[in-house]
Amino acid sequence: MAKMIGRRGVLAGLGGLAAAGVLGAGYGLGVEPFLRLAVQRHRVAPAGWPPGLSLRVVLLADLHAGAPLMDEARIERIVAAANALDPDLTLLLGDYGPSIRLVSRVLAHADVARRLAALRARHGVFAINGNHDWWEDREAMRIGRGAVPSIARALDGAGIPVLRNAVLRAGPVLVGGLDSSWAFGLRRGADDLPRLMDQVAGDAPLLLMAHEPDMFESVPARVAATFSGHTHGGQVRLMGWSPVVPSRHGNRYAWGHVREGGRDLVVSGGLGVSTLPVRFGVPPEVTLVELSA
Repeated sequence: MAKMIGRRGVLAGLGGLAAAGVLGAGYGLGVEPFLRLAVQRHRVAPAGWPPGLSLRVVLLADLHAGAPLMDEARIERIVAAANALDPDLTLLLGDYGPSIRLVSRVLAHADVARRLAALRARHGVFAINGNHDWWEDREAMRIGRGAVPSIARALDGAGIPVLRNAVLRAGPVLVGGLDSSWAFGLRRGADDLPRLMDQVAGDAPLLLMAHEPDMFESVPARVAATFSGHTHGGQVRLMGWSPVVPSRHGNRYAWGHVREGGRDLVVSGGLGVSTLPVRFGVPPEVTLVELSA
């Protein structure tokens, strides 16, 4: 009798694991990627940050627009959620178009840019290119360095400056934007950090946008904080660890606030999906970074 109960227990346990696996797969494929939207908050006190200055920075990364995964209505909900956070700055960290084939309709760049143009922030909304913004634009890839990807032209035309290795003033701070370091393949990018740093003048804090977080290891101390996307937080995250991260450093820069050598990096988990339409343990997020001394 004890032997029979043992077998039944094993079978019940296996059945429970199978059911949990099915439920987990359903959640990761159908709920978390498309129905959830989190606000992920980080408080960061950069070295040398001016006393008395506080700044609310909203990060939107890896939109990967394309119906039905990321349609117009969902973009509008994300914009509304970002505006509700009352930001001083809103930074768009690249990868605006779909990167998987499971889309029934590609959204025109002008439509995506027009909806993002509804973003509001006291000191402005700024953007950079991601690797997919290059890879999905055959003409830009043919021309190479010096080309302006189609989505960048659309965002500029909608009133959102796209910083390509450039720096602009934004109220009490400077905002710098690197072009993608993966534009033409791994370690073959359109980025130019020395050119960007040559444009920095004065002593206002410099906030840096860099789509790929691997750039952080090269960022000088003059940069108060670096903001990145690209990784989607690994897209699947189990107990703080992701099995696959598009970074040569693995989980080191996969997600969240990283402090190294007195310098600060915040990696947004992003909004869309890439390669596979799944997210598990890292829901789509609007990232709020509160900067103060």
